Amino acid sequence: MKLSRILSLALAGTLSLSLLAGCGGGNGGDQPANNGNNTPSTSAPGGEGGGNAPTGAAFKLGGIGPLTGGNAIYGNAAMNGAKIAVDEINALGGDIQFDFNPQDDVSDAETSVNAYNSLKDWGMQALVGTVTTGPCISVSAEAFNDRIFALTPSASSTDVINGKDNMFQVCFTDPNQGTGAADYISENLPGSKIAVIYQNDNAYSQGIRDTFVAEAAAKNLEIVSETTFTEDTQNDFSVQIADAQSKGADVVFLPIYYTPASVILTQAKAINYAPTFFGVDGMDGILTVKGFDTSLAEGVMLLTPFSADAEDERTQNFVSTYNSRHGETPNQFAADGYDAVYVIYEALKAANCTPDMSPQDICEALVGVMPTISVDGLTGAGMTWDASGAVSKAPMAVVIKDGVYVTP
Repeated sequence: MKLSRILSLALAGTLSLSLLAGCGGGNGGDQPANNGNNTPSTSAPGGEGGGNAPTGAAFKLGGIGPLTGGNAIYGNAAMNGAKIAVDEINALGGDIQFDFNPQDDVSDAETSVNAYNSLKDWGMQALVGTVTTGPCISVSAEAFNDRIFALTPSASSTDVINGKDNMFQVCFTDPNQGTGAADYISENLPGSKIAVIYQNDNAYSQGIRDTFVAEAAAKNLEIVSETTFTEDTQNDFSVQIADAQSKGADVVFLPIYYTPASVILTQAKAINYAPTFFGVDGMDGILTVKGFDTSLAEGVMLLTPFSADAEDERTQNFVSTYNSRHGETPNQFAADGYDAVYVIYEALKAANCTPDMSPQDICEALVGVMPTISVDGLTGAGMTWDASGAVSKAPMAVVIKDGVYVTP
């Protein structure tokens, strides 16, 4: 059976409720670079905005993510993608315009809450954020209490949305990533001996690991090695790699971010250990790690909602614009941020909201319409949401070949 057909069969049944893309909560003690805190920012970080300021009354749209620190690749990408969408919408000159104010939380929960409070003081009427899971769990609780509508581009834990009717996701939930990964391996790599390396102090990594292990047991997959690490120990994986190699693991599942993944691939190569590496959306960005030999990622498989190589006009226009502004190819987090703005735009239209409405009235209106709308985006066609806040859209998988993502 051809790989593309196998992929469809393996993924379609298990990933139908929502689509992947998730980030866990990192740690960091730095103070945020907050773009002036209470001063609205119409230019996203990470490169010049160019762009279009609102031409009339505008909705105040906040954004929160790591713009500095170890997870900055995710936050900058999401906010840069969101800024492109804001500029496109403002260029239309319609009744819905946005004043966009992105804030830095260095992927730290306390800093993220501070950024949220600054945006609330500014008059934020809706939030794109936060980008990573740990901070988003904290901020979503604040937004629920304040009745401010929030849509996270990429925080994937169910703890982000559980019990919060005003919190919605653009990305896959962690359980669906873990389940989908196990089902994919079962269908495509049967009989494999599997090693799992995950980060135990990260909600994103832990959540995906938990559901992967449960689904692996249900499908009689053989996990021969399971090792872990923390934020403080992610520079040396010699013990974890040696354990996987000594136990004959021919597939290594990595429910982690791209930075530690790049270290694992480098250190595995150093001891001539060459299993099949299988990752999740947090590994999107591994080809951009400074100093990393991208040839080591050849053949790596990961689940992702976005491929910059897609040939549809909307994707190619977005890739072209992003590249011209920032000098690089956008990753899935950029696409998530872009889609998040358009989802809010469509919801505001459906709810007949106006910029003079209070954040609380806008929140109640959007909560009511979200389960009724369908949005075509870069990360999924016909995206819909249930009352829980989870998204439903078609899955996609990619393989790294010749230094680029390839859709099988």
